[in-house]
Amino acid sequence: MVQNGVDTLLSQGARLLEGKRVGLITNHTGLTASRQTTIDALGALEVRLTALFSPEHGLHGQHDTKVPDAVEERTGLPIYSLYGERQKPTPQQLEQTDVLVFDVQDIGTRFYTYISTMGLAMEACAQAGVPFVVLDRVNPINGVAVEGALADAERLSFTAYHRLPVRHGMTVGELAQMFREERGLQLDLTVVPCRGWRRTMWFDECGLYWVNPSPNMRRLQQALLYPGIGLLEGTNLSVGRGTDTPFEVVGAPWLDGRRLAGMLNKLPTSKGVRFVPITFTPTASTYKGVACQGVSIFITERAKVRPVALGLGLAYALRRLYPREWEVQRMLGLLAHRELHAMLVEGASLDQLLKRCSQDERAFRQRRKRFLIYQ
Repeated sequence: MVQNGVDTLLSQGARLLEGKRVGLITNHTGLTASRQTTIDALGALEVRLTALFSPEHGLHGQHDTKVPDAVEERTGLPIYSLYGERQKPTPQQLEQTDVLVFDVQDIGTRFYTYISTMGLAMEACAQAGVPFVVLDRVNPINGVAVEGALADAERLSFTAYHRLPVRHGMTVGELAQMFREERGLQLDLTVVPCRGWRRTMWFDECGLYWVNPSPNMRRLQQALLYPGIGLLEGTNLSVGRGTDTPFEVVGAPWLDGRRLAGMLNKLPTSKGVRFVPITFTPTASTYKGVACQGVSIFITERAKVRPVALGLGLAYALRRLYPREWEVQRMLGLLAHRELHAMLVEGASLDQLLKRCSQDERAFRQRRKRFLIYQ
């Protein structure tokens, strides 16, 4: 069975944290192999926790809006939200902290904000002279595949913290090493590695319990589709929020599901999946309470699925079938790549879009090599 970094730390008696005042960035995914929270596991070793910090969705992973500060009921520890009034710890919050620890499960996609929270916290620690420890966790959609164009330097944001492709194929510990070097952070960084994880492994091959990393990330299939389907979320489409299968369906009131599925199933970007026409009515988010037509995405051969290519294929089809109805301009937000977006708007072929991505993918594979921890 694979062990995440927290279990590696505990097997060493958490000596790394002995005698120190510890701040902990975590949420409901911060669990040991025996499903004990990292908060409780460290407390049992008499590690002196002084503050908790929560990312998007809060400490218990239940919020879908901004999260306020709070107090942890059992321990009385303050919970400082990093997805509310602020996005990084303040100097005052770090004054009572000798080391800041990060233990949150990521899903391997650039615009999933937990890695942005980590990067911003690293900046705060570098400025305050506080050491930073990452308890590494596996990349659930494997550590081999790299997909998508790099975020433009001028379009970096909370959903594009660093110049990464959409699917980076790295763990949070590996990303932390990249962030420190490439952003020139003068930071005392320690990564506590996973044990037994290989880059080719998917989450369901690790022997670990699945915990929904966020309210709408409920299955490994959704985590796999998210890098592509999530790219379209800023546009006038429902991506299934408010249904039982977020990121496995896409639709809108102005769509013809049969027409869209027919085109998508013929595209080379649809390898490993089938698109089936569907009607649905979301109970939340985009088109709440409005009947939509669209497609349901069935994974037929996981090893062949390239989710970012799939998302670009979907964008390509929408641009051709619904040039007036689909608001393609709004896709730039999460795509974060002006050239690729312009190509899509101007009617580039699907092959041209994929070739533009492949340039960045090749360069990133080389760039990331020195930061990789696992084989």
